Formats: sequence, C-alpha cells, structure tokens
Amino acid sequence: MFATMIDPTDNGGIGVGFTDRLGGVSTGTTGQLNLGRSDIDEIDHLRQNMALVRRAARITRIAAVHQVHGIDVHLADGDGRDWSGDAWIGDGAPGKSRLPVADAIVSTTPGLALMIRVADCVPVIFADQERGVFAAAHAGRLGLLAGVLPATAQAMHEVGARQLSAWIGPHICGACYEVPEQMAHDAACQLPETRAHTSWGTPAIDLGAGAAAQLQRLGVEVHRVDPCTFTTDTLFSHRGDGPGAGRQIGLVWSAR
Repeated sequence: MFATMIDPTDNGGIGVGFTDRLGGVSTGTTGQLNLGRSDIDEIDHLRQNMALVRRAARITRIAAVHQVHGIDVHLADGDGRDWSGDAWIGDGAPGKSRLPVADAIVSTTPGLALMIRVADCVPVIFADQERGVFAAAHAGRLGLLAGVLPATAQAMHEVGARQLSAWIGPHICGACYEVPEQMAHDAACQLPETRAHTSWGTPAIDLGAGAAAQLQRLGVEVHRVDPCTFTTDTLFSHRGDGPGAGRQIGLVWSAR
C-alpha cells in the first residue's frame, strides 16, 4: 500500500507517505490501489481504496486539488470545504471539478492530510515540523520548469514556515524519461540538472535531479525516496501502463 511511509512520531509530528498500486479493490488497468482516474474507475472503488489508506495512515480528512501542470498553490486552511467526505474525488472533467485548481496545496491545520496524484510526475512533500506547516506539490515537466516548487516554498513561508524539509517521491527517472532532443535541450537550458540520457542513449529529462537542485538552492533539506515508476512493477506509470494507468498519491499530514 505504501512505497514509503514515515510515521509522524518519528518526524516531528508530520506524517509522510507515498502509495504504490497494491492492496486496493480496483481492477483492470487501474488495479489495485487506484487513487485517481475517476473517469475510468468506479467511484465506489475510489472510496474503498481511500478508506484503506485513511485507516493505514490513521487519518480522516484529506484535502486535494485539481491538477493542471501549473504553479498555483492552494491554501487549504479555512477554504470552507468539508474534507472529511468525498470532496477529494474529482470528476475528471476540466473546468467542472469540485476541487480547487492548483498543483500544490499548503496547510497548518492539525489532523488534515494533503494529497497529490501522480503516475510518472514528481510528487514532492514539504514540511516545517517545528512550525507545523506542511505541503504537497505535483511537479511534472511543465510545472517543474515553470517553478511550482519555489512557489510552494514561498507560500509556506507566507504562513509562517522557516526551515523546510522535502521528500521527493516515486517518478519516472532520467534513464527512462525519453523526450525529443529539442525538449530535452530547452529543459536543460532552464534547469541544467535535468540534462540526461536514457539507458539506451537517447535524449531524456531527469525530473528528480531538477527538483532536488531547485529545492537545495532554496535552502531546503532534500530526502529522495524515489524509485522509478516506469521500471517498478508495484507503481503506476503513465508511460508504462498506457492511457488506462491508475494514480498513486503523495500524502502529508499533521498528527499534532
């Protein structure tokens, strides 16, 4: 169920988790622990899968956003939504989602969990354990290069964070993320650490290296817990599974 789980008692009151694809009730291409793709999976499957995650992490309320590969950051505190229900289930239709449109989400609310959905993109969890500020960000190629991670850090500082730690979760690695040569060149011009080649010698982008470099330049302590989604059978991968791929999540919560 969890590729990585950090208990809040071992992490200054902040829990961190990255799910895998095992232990749920979904079937077909989205099996087993699909936590997204409400457009192709049964809503009841999503509810059951999230109930399993809630139970394993000992959480109740989960806030989410409708991700669009941008840099907007949503502050979940006081947004008026009842996150104890099924508001996290988006309808998959652009412009019609019940969720706030953003690619990062920030909170200071004890007992609230934040989630980001991914398949090959980079999930990044942030925390200032001392001040109780935490966040989750979705960094695909477009969002990473546009600056979603610095935007998330800035939003956290605006609500009182000072010293940040970040956990980079499972995503497609530089040895597997093949892209056209011009795309790889343009990415490296913006963020040199993304420069990479696949294991078969073609141009590639290393999203994890780029994310780590951005964060370190911001003074963030970086932890990498990021197996490759494309080559790890227990993880969903958009490139590996095709258009029917399910979604795993990056999850962070305050147990204070």
